Amino acid sequence: MRKNIGSALALYPMPVAVVGAMNGDEPTWTLVAHVGIIGHDRVTVSLASAHFINDCIKKAGRLSVNLASEPMLPQVAVAGAVSGARQSKAGLFAWEAAENGAPLVGEAPVSVACTVADVYETPGFETFVCTIDGTYVDEADLTEAGKIDYARVRPVLFEFPTYSYLRTGEVIGPCVDFTRAARA
Repeated sequence: MRKNIGSALALYPMPVAVVGAMNGDEPTWTLVAHVGIIGHDRVTVSLASAHFINDCIKKAGRLSVNLASEPMLPQVAVAGAVSGARQSKAGLFAWEAAENGAPLVGEAPVSVACTVADVYETPGFETFVCTIDGTYVDEADLTEAGKIDYARVRPVLFEFPTYSYLRTGEVIGPCVDFTRAARA
């Protein structure tokens, strides 16, 4: 029998991301696990209102969402634990500027450069609704058809109830195969 556990956040795991924004002439970074997709051309980034990077994002109007890989986790932890208001995080990652000017983490397997279209506020949080300006992927992580191969990318996942990182697993199969099996 299933039990109602209340209004618990249960839509996990989520990809671990490093969000980057320019703070004047240098980048600043933070760890974010609450990123979402709200259309084929829009993503959301939800941050606690008190984060230093929020004002940087608002001033620049641009940000990057960089998927974390397992080797990046020590730096990712610093990005999340250290406030940009107290210490510069500009040197935390090697970086390059996207065509829209957003800073991209050099070693991230996938980086998405975005422009902020809107900010949705809820108590204690600001959710940046962003359009996608460009998606940057290591060529070794693309299929022959030019699509991202997430089995190779192996993004790190975050699970909120226990504050744990998870590895992605193996491919179960193409989703259309399950549709065909259900119709048979």
